[in-house]
Amino acid sequence: MLSTEINMGNLISAKAFRDSFNDWNSETISFDVVAKLNFFCKIQRHFSIKSILNCIETAKKSNACVLGLPLRETIKQTDGNGQVLSTPDRKSLWSIQTPQCFSKSVFVEAYKNALHHKYFGTDGVRGRVGEHPITADFILKMGWAAGKVLTKHAGGKKNRVIIGKDTRVSGYMFESALEAGLIAAGVDVDLLGPMPTPAIAYLTRTFRAAAGIVISASHNPVEDNGIKFFAADGFKLPDEVELEIEALIDQPLVTNDSDHLGKARRINDASGRYIEFCKGTLPLGFNLSGVKVALDCAHGATYNTAPRVFKELGASVVTIGNAPDGFNINRDCGSTHMQALQELVEAEQADVGIALDGDGDRVLFVDGSGEIVDGDELLFIIAQHRHSIGGCEGVVGTQMSNLGLELALGDMDIPFVRSKVGDRYVVEALKANQWILGGESSGHILCGELNTTGDGIVSALQVMRALIESGKSLSELKLGMSKFPQTMINVRLPKKIDISNNSQVNSAVAEAESQLAGRGRVLLRPSGTEPVIRVMVEGEDSQLVNVLVKQIADVVKQQVN
Repeated sequence: MLSTEINMGNLISAKAFRDSFNDWNSETISFDVVAKLNFFCKIQRHFSIKSILNCIETAKKSNACVLGLPLRETIKQTDGNGQVLSTPDRKSLWSIQTPQCFSKSVFVEAYKNALHHKYFGTDGVRGRVGEHPITADFILKMGWAAGKVLTKHAGGKKNRVIIGKDTRVSGYMFESALEAGLIAAGVDVDLLGPMPTPAIAYLTRTFRAAAGIVISASHNPVEDNGIKFFAADGFKLPDEVELEIEALIDQPLVTNDSDHLGKARRINDASGRYIEFCKGTLPLGFNLSGVKVALDCAHGATYNTAPRVFKELGASVVTIGNAPDGFNINRDCGSTHMQALQELVEAEQADVGIALDGDGDRVLFVDGSGEIVDGDELLFIIAQHRHSIGGCEGVVGTQMSNLGLELALGDMDIPFVRSKVGDRYVVEALKANQWILGGESSGHILCGELNTTGDGIVSALQVMRALIESGKSLSELKLGMSKFPQTMINVRLPKKIDISNNSQVNSAVAEAESQLAGRGRVLLRPSGTEPVIRVMVEGEDSQLVNVLVKQIADVVKQQVN
């Protein structure tokens, strides 16, 4: 059993703490740790060793325990000017003290997560261009560190890494930086140029590369960029490999001698390879003849591949968002800005509209009447079609997935589980359940038997297959799922802040849940890719949902600013 938050950092060095962490293999505390606890308690004067041991024993049963004292002070709630608004009842208030005790498993997971998030987030490293870590020098070091780690895992043999990017102007700089770092580490580099993220996952496998690297900030604006890695199997790098790369980034860069440098080459037929892969995910003979498709490529990485896929399958295609200039990616277009596509569908009387995001791993639709069809509805349509032709073993959604999706799948006896938000966690849940279909309301959909990551074009083709083979329109197919009204407000943060223990926020959430009376959900979630807290409320009454989400968001804004 371990006790955390006990100010051990004040008593022993961080290095000693890390070293001792690796030796914690049982549910006991060593005598030297207890002695330090005893020393700390004498300083605090609040508790005895008995109190600490009681906390530990309670944590063994409940996984966590914190020692608290009844509050003696009078607490005042004030406005921004210091004017007293209320006096909370002290009967409901406790002063939380040290120690805070957790089971070993909880503590180990928290420790690993803390290490993991030094640079890598849920989807690689991402941020504003020119601000650490999204700088040329950092990306150079990252390329070198990745090259060294990959070479070590290959037993010293020379590796090959492929690099693709979206259409951001900063991609040129980071492509060169990664190339230089990898070559300095003795790794050969294949440069693909602008390519969708799922294409890089696919080509990493077919090129038998040691890794694939994507330079992209996905749906984020042009001011941002990021780096994410695929392993040789096309899945995200394992946590332990990311940790190895992070550790080396902080070490001095040492360039290999000339005899052991890598080389670079450009791959000119990468787009054609991926286009054939996309078409190959459909049954032989399938075509879109007679279907009019309005397509929005977000001025991003799919600008060249997506129109060709649908045209070569026989569709009549009208395209917007296919003229990238380095600066217009995701600007008033793509899956994050659907109005232009809705207008195009209406003007062209298209059967469907398809919107991709900047790196091509997300897709949303517009039906023939101009209504948006989101990721939850698309996931339902694909699951429903698979259920009708052979069965669907189960579906993975996320914490943000609409309750209507869960209920609609339940009506078909299709199992449904929720993961944390992020394709990494969706993939983990799919593997754990041995299922192949999952996704997010954002349109990030994984068809595991077809590709190893979310693929906007491939997912769109799966929806089109459901339309053609059912003989129904998109608006008809989505009627099988009734969405609960769901509203989300993103509260931007000045810095990374943990609000999970904020009493004012928790009180606002509790009040909202009370008003929903068991017929809805409240979710507060920090984004894994942006400095925002996502406040989501879902329920049967749309008016009530809108009121509650604004109330909670206002409280969050007050607490973080």
